[in-house]
Amino acid sequence: MSSPSRGPAKGRRIADKPPSRWSRGRSSGVRDERPATPAGEPRRTPPRAAAGTPAQAPRDTPREAPAETPREAAAATPPGTGRETTPAEPSRTPPEVVLPRDPLPATSSRTRSMLWVLAGVVLVAGVAALVAAAFGAGPAWIDGVGAVAVATVLSWALAARTGGRTWVTAGVALALGVTAIAVDTPVLRTGAAVMTTVTGGVLAVMLTVPAVNYWRACREVLIATVLAGVTALAAVGFEPTVTVPRFDYASLLLGLVLVFALVYRLGAGLHGLGRRGLVAVLVGAVLLVLTLAYAELLRRYGAGSVVQSVLDFVDWTTERIGAFPRPLVVLLGIPALVWGTHMRARRRQGWWVCAFGVTATIPLAQGLLDPDGSFLEAGLRAAYSLVPGLVLGYLVVRADLALTGPRGRRGRRAEEAEAHRPEPARLAEL
Repeated sequence: MSSPSRGPAKGRRIADKPPSRWSRGRSSGVRDERPATPAGEPRRTPPRAAAGTPAQAPRDTPREAPAETPREAAAATPPGTGRETTPAEPSRTPPEVVLPRDPLPATSSRTRSMLWVLAGVVLVAGVAALVAAAFGAGPAWIDGVGAVAVATVLSWALAARTGGRTWVTAGVALALGVTAIAVDTPVLRTGAAVMTTVTGGVLAVMLTVPAVNYWRACREVLIATVLAGVTALAAVGFEPTVTVPRFDYASLLLGLVLVFALVYRLGAGLHGLGRRGLVAVLVGAVLLVLTLAYAELLRRYGAGSVVQSVLDFVDWTTERIGAFPRPLVVLLGIPALVWGTHMRARRRQGWWVCAFGVTATIPLAQGLLDPDGSFLEAGLRAAYSLVPGLVLGYLVVRADLALTGPRGRRGRRAEEAEAHRPEPARLAEL
């Protein structure tokens, strides 16, 4: 029966043995210069060299023989083996070279600023031409030139804001506008007016920036309203042949499709909606469908006794103060802009709410196209729609803060101080 201590004793005897001739080298004249291993410790063998690595040259190799370089060792490895080669000498990292800064970003920013300044100059010149045509000054073609200039600038600005091909978009808008004026057919003029209305209405929403509080949201609504008024002047400059319901429905439908396609990208798809964004989109869609469906049914089948009294009140108000606010703008468009810009300062779902702002900007851009209306009536209708819409937007913002925000004045101040979701500047690409 073997003793239990035979295993360790045998290991000690093996460790005490002198190194073998194989470990000392095949040549008897070569002396092993490796340090001796203390007794009781296993000898550490060096790691095996990878395949393709040149073996270490023996000590009796003449010094004149050049050593194999790492590049030659890497070339000796057959391609496709997937094995790494270990170079005979350590690789040396080349010193870091500091290159001068590329001046392209500064130049690009300066060029972009110059383009926006040039677009602003062309826009002001076009608006001046349209105003002169409205007062009967200047030649007969001045309104067409002003409309083409404004439509081209609006198309370029929308492409620049949303990251599109600016020069292609501006070139197409310029070609369509010039063709509509030169050919002078009702279909082309009306189509150019629809294109201008949709572009200006969507651009008015895209140029808004996040609003930390309610008053800044009101500022964004006023900027969008002014841009919608400029769009209305350009649409009138094409002198379209308008059937009001068809023109309104076509422009509004195209504007909604375009703005939701853009917001789909800005809001990171449908999964970026969230519960609050989904509720806002559903409520906005229901209000839009009910308003348009009710207006169409009223136009086709007439009004009952209750609705007739409401229409009489509208006529009485129009006779007294000159105009009556547009229900779609008051109930949906302006509150959506107020709440959407306010929400965008806190979360990106606000873009989905802002998308319904085209139900305010596009109808305001259509205000001058009513053959039975006047410029004064269109301006009063926009002002009367703006005031109650801002009031309703304030109520929506207060309800949102009451349900989801902190309580008390100090809590609201702290929430406003932290509500700074980063977005590009007004004239920068989104």
